[in-house]
Amino acid sequence: MAAYTTIDNPELYMQCKLYTGTGSEQAITLDGSEDMQPDLVWVKCRSNVENHPLHDSLRGATKTLHPDTYDAEYTVAQGLKSFGSDGFTLGTSNFMNQSGRTFVAWCWKTGTTGSGTTTGSGTGQSYSYSVNTTAGISIMTYTGNGTANHTIPHHLGSTPEWFMVKIRSGDNNNWGVYHHKSNSSPEQYALYLDSDDAATDDIFMNDVAPTSSVINLSGGNYGNVNTNTYVAYCFSEVQGFSKFGSYEGNNNADGTFVYTGFSVAWVMVKNIDTGSTKWVIQDSKRSSSSGGNPADARLKPNDNTAEEEDSDIDLLSNGFKIRSTGSWTSDADTFIYMAFAEAPFVNSNGVPCNAR
Repeated sequence: MAAYTTIDNPELYMQCKLYTGTGSEQAITLDGSEDMQPDLVWVKCRSNVENHPLHDSLRGATKTLHPDTYDAEYTVAQGLKSFGSDGFTLGTSNFMNQSGRTFVAWCWKTGTTGSGTTTGSGTGQSYSYSVNTTAGISIMTYTGNGTANHTIPHHLGSTPEWFMVKIRSGDNNNWGVYHHKSNSSPEQYALYLDSDDAATDDIFMNDVAPTSSVINLSGGNYGNVNTNTYVAYCFSEVQGFSKFGSYEGNNNADGTFVYTGFSVAWVMVKNIDTGSTKWVIQDSKRSSSSGGNPADARLKPNDNTAEEEDSDIDLLSNGFKIRSTGSWTSDADTFIYMAFAEAPFVNSNGVPCNAR
C-alpha cells in the first residue's frame, strides 16, 4: 500500500534543532524550510550530565518539568524565556545554555487554544488545551477531582495512541504513559517516562481506553489527585507524519525492520517486557557520521547522562532498522516506539521522497 500523506512537509509540525550554549541570552532559530512556532520544546544537554527540561506554551514558557524525574513543575526565569515565530529564546540557565556545551531541542507545534470544564464522574474542573488536529498533537492542562472516571477532553477528533500525564503541583509523582501497544489490554497498563520499569498493571487510566474525545483517569495515582494541577500530552497517528507501534527484537545486529511510512526524524523506544531497560531517543540530526547512519548518538529520557555512542538504529526512508545486539532497543522482547517524520515515504501527489 502506498504511504500517502496529508502532510507533505513535516517540518511545519515537528523539528529537531542542535545548538551550542553561549552562557548569554540567545535566540534559537529552527532549521526547517518553513517557519514553525513551537508549542512544546524538549531540550537535552548532549555533552554533559544534566536533566531534560520540557516546556510548553500552554503552561507558560518559563515553567519546566523534567521527563527524567518525578519532580513537580517549577519556574526557571533564565531557562526557556519565550517562544518565537521560528524557534525560542534562552536565558543563561546552565541546563539549557551553558557556554560551550552542546544541546538538542525537539520541538512540536500545536496552535489552536481553548478552555472548558472536564467531564465524567465527580466535580467538573477547569481545563485548557492547545491542539493541532492536522498533526494529531494536543496539550491539556487541568485540575484533578479525585474521582474515578474523570475524563479530560483532548480535542484531537481522533483516538490518541500515545499520551503522557504529569502532576504539576502538590506531591511529586511519576510520569504516567499510555501506549496502545503496551499490552493486549493497554488501558489496564502503564509505563513511566521517568522509570526503566516494564509495562505495569496499573489503574492509572481507570482501566478504560481513551476515545476520540477524552482520556479517562482513575481517582488518584498519576493523573487525578483532587485539586492538584496536571499537564497531559496526547498524540494520535497521522499517516506519513507519525507512527506509534511495537516490534519484536531479535538481539541481532541484523535486527528488526520497522515500517513507518516515512523517513524518520525522531524515534523513542522502550522495552515493555523487561525492567531495568532505559527509554532511548534517536534522531536524524545526531550521529557520529554527521546525520548519517547508523543513528548512534543515544539519549535516555529517564536518565540525565550525556549522549552515548551506540550503533542502535538505522533511520531509513520508510522506517527504521535495529543494528545492535544486547541493547535497550534489540533484546528478544517486545518494544513500543513513537516516531515522527522527516519526510513522507510518498507525498500527497504519489511521488516517492528521496532515500536517507
